[in-house]
Amino acid sequence: MIRQQYIINRKLNIVQLAEQLGNISSACRKLGVSRQHYYDIKTALEEEGIEGLLEKARTNPRVRNRVAPQIEQRLLDYCLEYPAHGQQRVSNELKKEGIILSPGGVRSIWLRHGLEVRNLRLKRLEKWSAEQGNILTENQVQALEQAKEEKEAHGQIESHHPGFLLGQDTYYVGWVKGIGKIYQQTGIDTFSNTGFAKLYTEKTAVTAADFLNDKVLPFFDSQGVRLLRVLTDRGTEYCGLRENHAYQLFLYLNDIDHSRTKARHPRPTVALRD
Repeated sequence: MIRQQYIINRKLNIVQLAEQLGNISSACRKLGVSRQHYYDIKTALEEEGIEGLLEKARTNPRVRNRVAPQIEQRLLDYCLEYPAHGQQRVSNELKKEGIILSPGGVRSIWLRHGLEVRNLRLKRLEKWSAEQGNILTENQVQALEQAKEEKEAHGQIESHHPGFLLGQDTYYVGWVKGIGKIYQQTGIDTFSNTGFAKLYTEKTAVTAADFLNDKVLPFFDSQGVRLLRVLTDRGTEYCGLRENHAYQLFLYLNDIDHSRTKARHPRPTVALRD
């Protein structure tokens, strides 16, 4: 039995049982349907006959509640220009243009296009710039530079070749009788994973600079590679005024850039200590 015939027979059974019992409520209760369903079937039979019991396909399917395409495109264009703005600010700025879109609506569109977090919107901007060759605005340049600085502060720096970045950290080894405290200056080239280490009895800017001068730079010089940048935490042996800080002065004289991790986020140096 085809599905449509089954539906028709089931609906007819409701009407027939009501006529046999002489009680609509009892028939509906036995068959587990509502009285309104019975009356709907009765009305369809009277107006359209058996054909009225057939399931009718929706000619106009329900469309989900979505914003107009032009509004969605305006939002995508805005996020390309201001990729760092959050959903609350985007909603507010679009409202100034006469576009009413709630923060939740902004996020729904972002989710649909895979742009729900700032990093994804920044990647879209980078891809758009690379593919289209468009000139970036001041806002776009600032957003990309800020994202780059944050990555550097958390140690998320891309290394493109040996010498591009050296991670340096001071590790407290322990206390030795007759000598005192022992510290280890550690360095790792983030591209080649080449490591360097040297022990000292003090933790100062002089020992930090000596480590680069004695262990790191001679190795890179022997390989014909120039060290471009070092990444350290914000310890006193690495940070200070150039005029009276041996480490900062050494970096300046050797034309080596210096990046520092974000305060209270020492994760980039954990690998140097392990």
